[in-house]
Amino acid sequence: MSNHIQNDQGILLQQLIAGDESGFAGLYDLYNRPIYNFIIKFVHSVPLAEDLTQEVFIKIWENRLYLQGVKSFKAYLYTVARNHTLNSLKVVFRSEAAIGEVINSFIDTRSEVEEDILHKEYLEFLRKTMDSLPERTRQIFKLCREQEKTYDEVAKSLNISRNAVKNHMVQSMKLLSSSIKKEFGISLTLFMIILDGIR
Repeated sequence: MSNHIQNDQGILLQQLIAGDESGFAGLYDLYNRPIYNFIIKFVHSVPLAEDLTQEVFIKIWENRLYLQGVKSFKAYLYTVARNHTLNSLKVVFRSEAAIGEVINSFIDTRSEVEEDILHKEYLEFLRKTMDSLPERTRQIFKLCREQEKTYDEVAKSLNISRNAVKNHMVQSMKLLSSSIKKEFGISLTLFMIILDGIR
């Protein structure tokens, strides 16, 4: 994005935050089609994608005061679009497995721009969350999750009991689950499905 466009977007964003409808209209014109194209990869339905796109921008308008501290409006907008779409689909599918299939379908068709936004957002969030864990808990999580070692293997390598490994994993998963729900409005299961897809 050029500096000129970034400056224009910054002006529009400040207008939006101030309640100026022209700022909202400018950002809507700029992002309406990209967000629609993003959502339709989840829902594969033109009418539904159009409705969800409108609802996303309504949320942006209603929550405009919260935008003051947002570093990247584009990343924020895509996050709102994804979360609103997934939450809407939950009403239809009623299961994590079905939503997982939708996400996998989306992962197969997303663009490099969307991939870059989601990749950076999720990995940065995961890094910060993991950094907040005690060192031993973080170490065990990485061994189990990233290196895919069993509890028994980790217990043997660290010379601790299997139950201790399990307790550390329960602690880390609880923190991740609550943090993800608060930050993104989705479950830990969905987060892991998406994260695995964008790595």
